[in-house]
Amino acid sequence: MKRDLEILTECIGYQFKELSLLEQALRHRSFGTPHNERLEFLGDAVLGFVISSELFNRQTKAKEGELSRLRSSLVNGEELAVLARDLHLNDFIELGTGERKSGGEFRQSILADAMEAIIGAIYLDGGLETVRECILHWYGEKVEDLGQLVPIKDAKSKLQEWLQARRLPLPYYQSSISGEAHALTFKVICTVEGLPHRSEGISSNRRKAEQIAATHYLELLNEKK
Repeated sequence: MKRDLEILTECIGYQFKELSLLEQALRHRSFGTPHNERLEFLGDAVLGFVISSELFNRQTKAKEGELSRLRSSLVNGEELAVLARDLHLNDFIELGTGERKSGGEFRQSILADAMEAIIGAIYLDGGLETVRECILHWYGEKVEDLGQLVPIKDAKSKLQEWLQARRLPLPYYQSSISGEAHALTFKVICTVEGLPHRSEGISSNRRKAEQIAATHYLELLNEKK
């Protein structure tokens, strides 16, 4: 295991002083304790700060809402999973037998969580400036292009603006949860009072499920034009 982690640290571009932090960052809760959820919590905050700071400095004319949308386009489960795959985290994540058999090492939510946990571990081991350098290196050309990014409105924002322009009520998102604690599935139903449409979004992340439901609702609206 130690030899394997030496390979991983080369991929990450950081040598841990406390290797146990890296080991914990790679341990899914289905494998045992201490698992990576606390590090994931910390890494999420650190990543958000680093990207927010870069956007603030590079997007000098962007307003608060635009900055938030830009950050969301860079700090989300899909982007984090891409980073995790680039660093080959799926080869090192420790999963319980059930998760491993179901292909958990390739699941977006598990990869994204592990990526955030790695960030939290580097922050604890090496400090803010060190983890900042790692993050900017991983994002590569995407960071260099931050000053050129155009804010893209997400589906929920687009749906809300469409409804407000027509003086219609805001959408209502009703969510339900199913599955085991280590593999939750969120199902979100989107409805608007006064309109006949009903859309659905399913994901391992509630916010993502809401975005999917909003996207489908917009598609229904466009079909009725």
